[in-house]
Amino acid sequence: MQDLSQVSGARQQRALWLSTFAFTTCFAVWMIFSIIGIQIKKDLGLNDTQFGLLIATPVLSGSLLRIFLGVWADQFGGRKVLTGVMLAGAVATWLLTHAQTYPQFLLAALGVGIAGSSFSVGVAYVSKWFPAEKQGTALGVFGAGNIGSAVTKLLAPMVMVAAGWTMVAKVWAVGLAVAAILYFLFSQEDPSLEQRRKSGVKPMPFREQMAPLKNLQVWRFALYYFFVFGGFVALALWLPRYLIGAYGMDVKTAGVLAACYSIPASLFRVVGGWMSDRLGARKVMYWTFSVSVVCCFLLAYPDTQYVVKGIQGDISFHLAIGLVPFTMLVFVLGFFMSLGKAAVYKHIPVYYPQYVGSVGGVVGMIGGLGGFILPIAFGALNDLTGIWTSCFMLLFVVVGSALAWMHFAIRRMERSKFPQLDRETDLPEIINAQAGR
Repeated sequence: MQDLSQVSGARQQRALWLSTFAFTTCFAVWMIFSIIGIQIKKDLGLNDTQFGLLIATPVLSGSLLRIFLGVWADQFGGRKVLTGVMLAGAVATWLLTHAQTYPQFLLAALGVGIAGSSFSVGVAYVSKWFPAEKQGTALGVFGAGNIGSAVTKLLAPMVMVAAGWTMVAKVWAVGLAVAAILYFLFSQEDPSLEQRRKSGVKPMPFREQMAPLKNLQVWRFALYYFFVFGGFVALALWLPRYLIGAYGMDVKTAGVLAACYSIPASLFRVVGGWMSDRLGARKVMYWTFSVSVVCCFLLAYPDTQYVVKGIQGDISFHLAIGLVPFTMLVFVLGFFMSLGKAAVYKHIPVYYPQYVGSVGGVVGMIGGLGGFILPIAFGALNDLTGIWTSCFMLLFVVVGSALAWMHFAIRRMERSKFPQLDRETDLPEIINAQAGR
């Protein structure tokens, strides 16, 4: 375990806030297709399935790269790796403006996705600066960089209406490049890298880094993140299109209301990290999944016209979720997703302190793949069923499955390994404390 006793609080805060700034910028670029994709859809005459693939493609590359970049961050230092990721993402976003055909846009979107891989690098870097009892809060603050999605939804529509979608791509590319330079100039190498250099210890081999992936527990954490993060990314990308189609909004208004989802789903991740440190990550996950099941069920109910055969004739009534209730439910869903995102990553440094890069990279990759698969599924469900709320029907199935697996896995673990503990004991925090670790 690395010694952080000589690391000043000022250096810790500097590393945390610079990383959060970098991740916010990367996330704003990663979500760029949620806005410019609407205009590209019109220009190319795409159906909803093709549109879903377009907006999800950056999420695919950003997710697949997370595991490798997380390991490299552990091996070579997050500062260098994150700077390289940002510069590569900036170049790819600028080159996006030269695409003209649908295949070219998909290829360009793969390049833009590089920016999304910054998360696993940042997690590996930030976790090195803080002791275990503070990592939940620190990673919650870092993860709040998801608010970059709201930045894009609020500002990109104005730029696109005024100067076209290509100007959005150019401005976002320049902004990411400038952020990369500032980050590199003012950040420092993490303490563990400094210690390794002084002691001459070589980085952990890649095969050894991958050893924890044999544990089913890692993949259970990944399913949690598939919903809380993958679902967040999918809705962040899909909501502008949903609001335009289901409620007849223009792109500016849809962007603002979609930001009402993205902001709480980002900022309250800080609260989720703090709650995970204080109350336990498991309790936070139970709250997240339980409330999300209810929200997704209500949001999934389609706009329906009922006709009842009455005594004196037909009685008809209309049942639908209006715009105000929809916005409130989405806000609540985003809030609890943000708590869950922090709680999932609180588990990883506790269970796998020497493998944060690899385990965090895999969990982040699966979560990111949720952000790739779900928008495509949303579009396909729209085309197949013709029901706008079908996207929330799918999310209801996903979160219900995650809640069931979590509950039964925890009950089984408690009965087999810790029969002496009360059913309400929160793992792993209490167990580690009782074991004196």
